[in-house]
Amino acid sequence: MRTYLSAALSAVLLVLLAVLVPVSALSAWVDLEVDDTDRYLAAVSPLASDAGVQDTVATLVTDEAMKNIDAGPLQEALEQFLRGTALSFTTTQAFQRVWDSANRTAHRAVTASLRGDDEQAVTIDLAPVIEEVKKELVRGGVPLADRIPVRRTSITVLAADRADGLRSSFRWLRYCGVRPAVGTVVLLILVLGLAPVRGGPRTGLTAAAVAGGGLVLGAVLLRITVAVGRDRVLDQVPGADRGGAAAVYDALTGSLLTTVWAVLLTGVVLVAGGVAGRVVAARRG
Repeated sequence: MRTYLSAALSAVLLVLLAVLVPVSALSAWVDLEVDDTDRYLAAVSPLASDAGVQDTVATLVTDEAMKNIDAGPLQEALEQFLRGTALSFTTTQAFQRVWDSANRTAHRAVTASLRGDDEQAVTIDLAPVIEEVKKELVRGGVPLADRIPVRRTSITVLAADRADGLRSSFRWLRYCGVRPAVGTVVLLILVLGLAPVRGGPRTGLTAAAVAGGGLVLGAVLLRITVAVGRDRVLDQVPGADRGGAAAVYDALTGSLLTTVWAVLLTGVVLVAGGVAGRVVAARRG
């Protein structure tokens, strides 16, 4: 009877930790990073130097600029020149400042969309970038540069239907905050601390191995969740915006991947320590 009870408790602990790890990581991530403007900017600010983002921005800026310019036989040459200028601008400190400003505004749109009931896509407005490129061209004496329109041109980060699908999950995770993470840590401390006291060293070693297995499974589930989420988000993003959207998604979920490796390593250490300890104890006994 005692053996069956121990096996049942081990199974419950394994499943509980496997579920708690991804829930804890995601809710803490929403609370500490996605919902915090400064941390959000810290994650996406380095993307100003990302080649995929720079290429996406240069292409969108050029396409928008050429809509209102007719240069006759020089149209193609002017388009190439504008794209080269836009791409060159994305390597400057001025672009870094514009990128940060645009993302600060985008963060407000992200949180407003995920908290509210609107059905709008989440985008990053590139109008300030177009304005800066236009100023550069006008200062350089480029013909027709003053005719470049400055209007809202956006990179879609999250399509409207994906925002609707994520809204309820976001609200629930935001409500949970860091509480699941704290609960997971407390559970681990109680299990690893009380098991050897109540059942002896071997029981403690078994508990450590089972807890480690739960952490390993939880880390794997979290990694799968991040990968599936990436595919689902990018699936609805327009092709021209996909490179930039992918870079933003990867930057924002970078801390989750760090969590995956940290939890996975901890779990492997617990499993290895628990199993090795049981083997040594069996040989001595």
